[in-house]
Amino acid sequence: MKRMKKLAVIIPCYNEEQVIDEAYRRIKIVLASVPNPSEIIYVNDGSRDRTRPMLNELAARDADVKVIHFSRNFGHQSAVTAGIHHCDADLAIILDADMQDPPELIPEILARQEETGANVVYCVRRSRVGESRFKLFSAKLFYRTMNAMSEVEFPLDTGDFRLIDRKVMNEFNRLKEKGKYIRGLISWIGFNQVPFFYEREARIAGKTKYSLSKMLQFASTALLYFSKKPLKMVTGLGFLAVIIGIILAVWFTLGKWYGFSNAESGWTSIIFTIIFFGGVQLITIGVLGQYISVLFDEIKARPEYIVDEARNFCNDNN
Repeated sequence: MKRMKKLAVIIPCYNEEQVIDEAYRRIKIVLASVPNPSEIIYVNDGSRDRTRPMLNELAARDADVKVIHFSRNFGHQSAVTAGIHHCDADLAIILDADMQDPPELIPEILARQEETGANVVYCVRRSRVGESRFKLFSAKLFYRTMNAMSEVEFPLDTGDFRLIDRKVMNEFNRLKEKGKYIRGLISWIGFNQVPFFYEREARIAGKTKYSLSKMLQFASTALLYFSKKPLKMVTGLGFLAVIIGIILAVWFTLGKWYGFSNAESGWTSIIFTIIFFGGVQLITIGVLGQYISVLFDEIKARPEYIVDEARNFCNDNN
C-alpha cells in the first residue's frame, strides 16, 4: 500500500489570544477530514498576552500539537523559519493564526498537490476582505515592484500561505541567511510550483500585527536580499549627475565668453547644482549603507531565533 504523506500545519503566533481557540477548533475539524496523518506546529514569537499558556494547554491535551516558544519577539519570518526547521513531516502548510487564509482550503490544496505532483502549491489571493484601500494598493505595488527589481520572478498577490514538500523544506533548511523573505526564497529554490486561487477572508478577531513600519522593513529586506538593481540605479544616477554637471559647466563657460549667460551673478544655478549633486551623493551613500547593514547583520552570524521552550517534540525541554 502507498504510504500516506504526513502533514504539518505551521502557525506563527504573536499576541493571538483572541483567535487561538477558534483557529485550533477549525483546523482540527479540517485535519480530521483528510486521510493524511497530521500535526500542528505553533511557534509563539514572544507573545506578551495569554498566547503562551493557551498553547501549552493545547499541547497538554493534544499530542498532535507541538509548540515552540521564542525567548522574545524575533519576527514573523523567523517564526515560520523555526516551524520549517522543526518539521519532520512530508508536507507542510504555512498558515497564519488569524484565519484570513481559511484552513478549510487544506483538502483542496492537498488535492492540487497530489494531482500535479508539485513541490510547492502557492496560494494566490483573488480578493482580500476587510483590508484598507491603502493596504491593497501597497501590496499590489510591492509585488509588482519586486518582480521588476529582482532577478527572481515571484508569483503576484501571494503571501506565505502555501504548501511545501520535504524536498523544498530540506533545501530551505540549507539556507544560512538571517534576513529571510520566505516567499521569495521558496520561489528562488525552484522545483515544480503551481498556483491555487482563493478568496482571502477578514481576521476572525484582533488586529494585524504588521504596522506600516514593519511593512516597510519587510519590503526593504525583500528588496535588499533579492535585488542588486538599487546599486545599479544609483550608479546610473551618479553618471547622470556627472553628465549634467559637464553640460552646466560648458554652458556657463560659453555663456561667459559669448555673453548669453550671466553666470557670475546667478546664485540660483549654483545652489541648484549644489543641491542636485549633494542629493545624488546622499542617495548613493544611503543605498550603499543599506547593503552594508545587511552584510553587517550576516557576518555577526547570530541565530535567527532562540527557543525558550518546546512542547511535544521528541527532544523537548518540557
